[in-house]
Amino acid sequence: MGTNGSTMLEPLRQGLPPVDPTAVSGSASCALPARFEAVRGARSFTRSTLSQWGLDDRFDDVSLVVSELVTNALRHALPARGRGAGGLGAEAEAAVRLHLMRWSTRLVCAVRDPSEDRPGGAFQPERTDENCDLESGRGLFLVDAYSDNWGWHPLAGRLTGKVVWALFMLAE
Repeated sequence: MGTNGSTMLEPLRQGLPPVDPTAVSGSASCALPARFEAVRGARSFTRSTLSQWGLDDRFDDVSLVVSELVTNALRHALPARGRGAGGLGAEAEAAVRLHLMRWSTRLVCAVRDPSEDRPGGAFQPERTDENCDLESGRGLFLVDAYSDNWGWHPLAGRLTGKVVWALFMLAE
């Protein structure tokens, strides 16, 4: 776990409304193993980070969104080769990374993965009666419903893949 993610998050910063860099009051990240159990670890990391930042009251919504973003990364963005019941292959062992960033009035959850594919290729903003009950594909609907905004950006520079982010507005 570390706090240095400036290179990875540069495309994320470009996609968000302008913020004063000096207003960033917290940043934390953790590498997640390519196992579905990593979702539980992501929630635990989110709980402890939000607690340190005095944002315990936001845990339920933020945790749900983090769970969906991490699950999507593990399920759709990692190579299928080598996936077993407990793992997704050694070649992708730390290919997913969770970042939490806090400003005075906003919180951003960002998940990096190695795929350059658009997240939720089947995700359509319009919900129809036929697809609203489908288990697969509902994750981004939940992200959209529980966060104030979300999006994604391909990574720049030497890093390949993408960052999928969700924004939560905070009371001042």
